[in-house]
Amino acid sequence: MSDDVRKWQAEYNAALMANGMQTATLGAISPIRLFKTAWGAIATLLCVLTTGMLGLPAVVLARLGYLRALTFLSTLWARLLIFYCGVRLEIVGLENLRDVGQYVLVCNHQSFFDIFAIAAYMPGPIRFVGKKELLKIPLVGYALKHGRHVIIDRQAGGKEIRKAVDVARMGYSLCVFAEGHRYSDNRVHEFEDGAAWLAALTKLPAVPMAISGSGAFFPRMAKIVVPGGRMRMTIGTPIPTANLKSTDRSELTSKLEEAVRSMFVEEL
Repeated sequence: MSDDVRKWQAEYNAALMANGMQTATLGAISPIRLFKTAWGAIATLLCVLTTGMLGLPAVVLARLGYLRALTFLSTLWARLLIFYCGVRLEIVGLENLRDVGQYVLVCNHQSFFDIFAIAAYMPGPIRFVGKKELLKIPLVGYALKHGRHVIIDRQAGGKEIRKAVDVARMGYSLCVFAEGHRYSDNRVHEFEDGAAWLAALTKLPAVPMAISGSGAFFPRMAKIVVPGGRMRMTIGTPIPTANLKSTDRSELTSKLEEAVRSMFVEEL
């Protein structure tokens, strides 16, 4: 086996390991595996190009304050990325949001596709609560900052929570990934209390949602998507917060975590 072939083999196996798949010897690589690898590379490239192409108009719309148009563009962007990667998305319990109006969506977090799926298919204009590291993404970071998304600086404390309350008062629903990080180990981790605190302050119903499957085709640290994956978003019963105080957030956090755990599916 030549040095070039060995190098290709090593790079291929590294990509598989980053996506949670077993390594393979050159002779054992099936045509289906090669097809999916090529599809994944092309889909990833298309995702990057589309993000770059739509990022500039997103910046312009955010700068000019055309937020309704920005929401439409974000939905289009998210649906294109899901389409390129052949993700089969199932939404269960959507009827639980009928006549709810605004809400605080509280869910677990496995991959970037969680964000794409929520932006693409959840009802109503929705804004994400995310970490300040997202601001480092060219164009996207600017659009997030000026598009009424809430970027959390953990050192700023209550100031960022007040900003989220202001965004809710403008008529937006909010999405919080309550674990605080992405986890690709196919488990639901302990929830932080920020989402419950936000729901209690805004008096918006807290809606638990379990996201299953997305960590398998684009886990944390992966560079190339594994296309053709399945994911499910299961929406639970909204929990009223009209009579809650910020001191009730621990109890509400426990209820939300329990609801998400009960809806989470390890295998699709």
